[in-house]
Amino acid sequence: MLRCVIVACCIVAATGRARGQSTALAALTQTEGGAHAAPAAPAAPAVYFTADEMPAFPGGDAALLKFLTSKLNYPAAALDRNLSGKVYLTFTVDADGRLRDPRVVRGLDFGLDEEALRLVRLMPWWNPGKINGQPVWVTLTMPIAFRAL
Repeated sequence: MLRCVIVACCIVAATGRARGQSTALAALTQTEGGAHAAPAAPAAPAVYFTADEMPAFPGGDAALLKFLTSKLNYPAAALDRNLSGKVYLTFTVDADGRLRDPRVVRGLDFGLDEEALRLVRLMPWWNPGKINGQPVWVTLTMPIAFRAL
């Protein structure tokens, strides 16, 4: 009988530029009097790659590992090939702790990519990242290691 083990590696902050990187840009429109700011539209929140206090799974790394191992459904195609390795995912934790836009950065195929995405989508809200005590949006990259035993 084959056994499956999943190991959650420590969360690594996505490689990015310095703190304060923002995804929002101001749009300008040309009018008779010259360039003016566009009408006030809801501004996109600033998304950071690092924060004073990084986002965390509720209960810490031990709780994350327990969650992942309890919810894992190792794909049969990967088991048949005795496939093991890491799937790297990226997602953004918003100011409320919701996980937004999870996607595979580097995958393994044979159903492991889809399983890693499914696990991230099942996760409860995280504790948000903070800068100067204020919750902010932070993008993270997380490897999930799959091992077929």
